[in-house]
Amino acid sequence: MQIKVEKSMIICTFVPVARNRTVRQPLAEAPAPPPLCMPPLRPKPPRNMENERLILVTNDDGYASKGLAAAIDVARSFGRVVAVAPETPQSGMSQAITMYNPLYLRKVRQEEGLEVYSFSGTPVDCVKMAFDYLLRDRQIDLMISGINHGSNSAVNVLYSGTMGAAIEGSFYGCPSVGLSLDDHGADADFEAATIYGRQIIRTLLDGEISLPLCLNVNVPTGRPEELRGVRLCRQNRGFWREEFYRHEDPRGREYFWLTGDFVNGEPEAEDTDEWALRNKYVSVVPVHTDLTDYGQLRNLRCFFPAAAGADDAESRK
Repeated sequence: MQIKVEKSMIICTFVPVARNRTVRQPLAEAPAPPPLCMPPLRPKPPRNMENERLILVTNDDGYASKGLAAAIDVARSFGRVVAVAPETPQSGMSQAITMYNPLYLRKVRQEEGLEVYSFSGTPVDCVKMAFDYLLRDRQIDLMISGINHGSNSAVNVLYSGTMGAAIEGSFYGCPSVGLSLDDHGADADFEAATIYGRQIIRTLLDGEISLPLCLNVNVPTGRPEELRGVRLCRQNRGFWREEFYRHEDPRGREYFWLTGDFVNGEPEAEDTDEWALRNKYVSVVPVHTDLTDYGQLRNLRCFFPAAAGADDAESRK
């Protein structure tokens, strides 16, 4: 990444690096995949002055959103806060990064214990900027992404810029939490999300947790007293059934709007995040990036016996 400073604005450009071409080895000789527990990319720097925690906050709705203000409010309960958030809304960006355009970093707010930056990239760009440049020489103790307008339960976790940023934070060996409220309204009430967000984060910071750690936390709509508590659960196997609405502009050119409905693939299952939200529980789902289908891996061994590895796939689940 190349960085230059123009007046009070920092411009960053990601430069693609050519890689040597490698020869693909037969499947039978392929090495075992690396363990899921990824160490930090560099040694952790010393803790901040006076042992005060440093909390990184980002989101995908933009630096001026109500959800980011609520997340900052949660984070300030636990230490100093640096927020690096997109300049414009970036919903649905997942873990996209910007490689072919310059990126602009701008400080928009500073006060005791808080710095807020606007960044012209994606949510994951914001995380990379914080860890690899802005806070490179400081230890980040926790990362919060959110609070998102709308649920990121079930398959939404794969599309979400909020969760893309949270997962990226976990790559750096930093405990990360994606916080979402199941309400898309401009007047959404974030009180319950802030209360339960504090409760969950306090539990993490007070306990001995193993890394990497990334939590997908979704809060149902309603007043705090209407919610029934926190429920650890798994991701629902639902999906979106999309539809395109076709229209024509005044010049006769066709254009499309994407819409759709969520289909709950297992409506009776009571151990999923969708069930928790429907029943007024805050859902907490630990997530990681190993997308291996271990069931199919076992099934395919009978079709490709020569390609089956010696290690038991179950040991890496």
